[in-house]
Amino acid sequence: MKLKVHPLRSLFCVCVLVVCGMPVKAQSSSSGDVLQSATWISDNDNGTFTNPLFYEEFSDPDMIRVGDDYYMTGTTMHAMPGLPVLHSKDMVNWELLCYAVERLDLGPAFRLEKGKDIYGQGIWAPCLRYRNGMFYIFSNINNFNTQLFTATNPAGPWVRTSMKGSFHDLSVLFDDDNKTYVVWGYDELHMAQLNSQLTDTIPGTGRIIVPRGSGAGEGSHIYKINGKYYITNTNYDPVGYQVCLRADQPYGPYEKNVMSAQESFGYGTGWRLNDTKNGPPFKLVPPSPNYQGAVALHQGGIIQVQSGEWWGWSMLDFNSVGRVTALSPVTWKEDWPYFGLSGNLTRTPMTWVKPNTGFTSRPKPLFDRSDNFDGPALNKIWQWNHVPDNEKWSLTEHPGYLRLHALPSDDFWYARNSLTQRAIGPESFAITNLDVAGLKAGDVAGLALLNLPYAWVGVVKENDNQYIRYYNQQTQKQERLYFAGMNVWLRAYCNFDTDSARLSFSLDGHNFHNIGDVVVMPYQLKTFQGVRYALFCYSSTKNGGYADFNSFRVDEPRGNALIRHIPLNRVIQLKSKADGTLLVNWKNCLRAVPSSSPLAAGNASLFRVVDKGNGRVALQSISTGGFVTVKGSAGMSEVRIEAVESGDASVFQWEDMLKDDMRLLSLYSHRYLWADPVAQSLCAADARGTRPDRKDGTCFVWNIVSN
Repeated sequence: MKLKVHPLRSLFCVCVLVVCGMPVKAQSSSSGDVLQSATWISDNDNGTFTNPLFYEEFSDPDMIRVGDDYYMTGTTMHAMPGLPVLHSKDMVNWELLCYAVERLDLGPAFRLEKGKDIYGQGIWAPCLRYRNGMFYIFSNINNFNTQLFTATNPAGPWVRTSMKGSFHDLSVLFDDDNKTYVVWGYDELHMAQLNSQLTDTIPGTGRIIVPRGSGAGEGSHIYKINGKYYITNTNYDPVGYQVCLRADQPYGPYEKNVMSAQESFGYGTGWRLNDTKNGPPFKLVPPSPNYQGAVALHQGGIIQVQSGEWWGWSMLDFNSVGRVTALSPVTWKEDWPYFGLSGNLTRTPMTWVKPNTGFTSRPKPLFDRSDNFDGPALNKIWQWNHVPDNEKWSLTEHPGYLRLHALPSDDFWYARNSLTQRAIGPESFAITNLDVAGLKAGDVAGLALLNLPYAWVGVVKENDNQYIRYYNQQTQKQERLYFAGMNVWLRAYCNFDTDSARLSFSLDGHNFHNIGDVVVMPYQLKTFQGVRYALFCYSSTKNGGYADFNSFRVDEPRGNALIRHIPLNRVIQLKSKADGTLLVNWKNCLRAVPSSSPLAAGNASLFRVVDKGNGRVALQSISTGGFVTVKGSAGMSEVRIEAVESGDASVFQWEDMLKDDMRLLSLYSHRYLWADPVAQSLCAADARGTRPDRKDGTCFVWNIVSN
C-alpha cells in the first residue's frame, strides 16, 4: 500500500524549465510523454547491427572464442561486483553470466572508509584467455600486483590468485610449444615467459621488444596467427588510433602498421574535465566541434569466427556516457589485419552485416535495467560504489523495497552503499520511487548522477522538517522545497549527445517538475567511468535512519539502434545535412541542388527505396526508373543513374546515425555517398567517413513523399 502524499508547500515557485537541445518530450511535465522503455539493442533484426554494441560504459574489452561460444570481459574499476563475464553466440547479442569478482576488499580505500577511496582504480585492463578446459582472467589492480582469476566454468565460481609482479595492460599468449608469454607496458613494451603456475615470470626471459618512441602505446592483445606473432596496441595521444605489431619470433623484431584510425561514427569530443584536483567549481573544457581526440576507435583486438571471417573490437571514449565497445569487420592485406572493408581500410562501418558465426540469436539487450526490488537478489546490472557494507542494505526488511541504511558521510562522494548502474545512451530517463518514512534528522537519500562533478535530487531530513533538495557540485547550486509527504518520485534525464542532464521530482509518478539548473556532464578520468545512476542514503550523524526505494525504471526515447525504420519501398527525398541541398537526377547523374531549384520540385528529387536485404537498399529514380549506381573510382560524376541495376554497384548499406540523419555506404567502393557542401556539384561515393559536425556532405536527412 502506498503512503498518502500530503500537499506540497513550496518555499518558492516551482518552474518547468526548458533546456536548449532537449527533446520536446523531455521538457514535458508528464512522464506519459516518454515514448518507450525499451533499452538499447544493437541488433537491427534485419541481419545487421549498429555500433556501439552497448551504448554504455564497457571499457578495455577483451574477447575470446571457445568452440562456438564467445566470451568477453572489461574494466570495472572501483565498482563491485567486478569483472563481468559475458557470453554470446553471434558476437552482437550478449548476456551476463556472472562477475568474476563478487567482492574485492583490500583495505579501507576499497570500502570508502577513513576518507580514502579507489575512484578510477581497482580492477582494470583485463586479459581473458582459455586453455585446456580452464578460463583465465589477468587483471591489473592499483597498488597491488596483477591478479589472476581462474574458473573451469565461465559462469563461475572464479578463484583469485595474486601474481608476483604488476604488468601494465598485460596480454597473455599460450603458444603452441607450451610456452606462455606475457606482454605489457606503455610506449616501451616488455615481454617475458610466465612460469607453469602463471604467477611470475621466468628469470632471464624478460626483454624490451619495442623501445620507447617507436609508435607503440598500451592496451596490448597478443596472438599467433599462421606462424606469425601479432600484437594489437593503442595510442590516445594526441588522438586515438590503433596499431598492429608483427614479428616472425615472439621477441621480434617487430614491424608496425596502423590498423584503425579516425573512426568516431560522427561524434567529437564533448565536455571534458582534465584537472580533477582543483574544484569545485572545476575548469570544464567545452566541446570542440570537429576534434575527435580519443573518441575514435583505439583499443581492442581481433578474432576469427567459424566461417573464416575475421572481426575486431575496440573502444571509444564516447564522452560522458563512458568508454563504449564497437565491432568491426577485419580485412587482411599483405598479412596485416585492418579494421574496415577492403575499399576503406582503417575505417569501421557504423552499420554492417552481423558476423557469420553460424548462429542467429534473438535481438536482446545486455541488461534488464529496471528493478522492482521484489526478487531475492538485485538485478545483475547493479554494482555498488566501492565495497558495500552488507549489513546496511536489504531486500527483505521491507519486502518489495530496497532498503539503504544511512551510514555517516560528509557528502555523496564518500557515501557508502550507493547502488549504481551504468547510464545508457543516446538519451535516457532514470526514475525511482522513494519512501522516506524511515529517515531521521541529518539523513539524505535520493537519486544521483555519479560523475565528477556529481549532481543529485533527493530528500533531506532536518530536525522535524524535510525537504526535496537539489545539489549540483559544479555550480554549488542548491534548491529545496518543503515536503510534508512520505513518498516521492525522482527522475534524472540524460542526453549524451549534448552531455547535459536535468533532475526532477513528482508527487504522483506522472507529473514531473524540473528542479535546479542544467547539469553539465563532462568526460573525466577521475572515476575512469561514464556517468552512473546511483541510489544513495547517507547521514551527517552516526545514528541515521533508512530509505526505502520501491522501484527503479529506465526509459529510453531512442532505445533501438534504428531510430527510424528504413523506408523500404517508399518514395523519399534526400536532403544534405551540410547545406540543405536536395539530391536529384540531373542528366542521369546524381547532383545536389538548392531546394529552390525547379529540379527539387519535380520527380527528379524523388527516389524509391528498394529493399535489397540485410539493411541494404537500391535507390530508383522516379523520373526515369533508373538506379543510382557507382562507377569507376567512385569520384565526382561517377554516381550515375543507370537503366538497370548493376549488383553491388547499385546497392548501399543504410546507416542510421542515431539522430535525424543517415549515411549510404556503397557496397562497390566501401565508401560513402556525398555531395560537396555549397558547391552544388555532382555526387561522389568516395568519402571515407564523416566529421563530428556531420556537415561535410556525407549525412542526409530523409523524408517520405509517398508510397
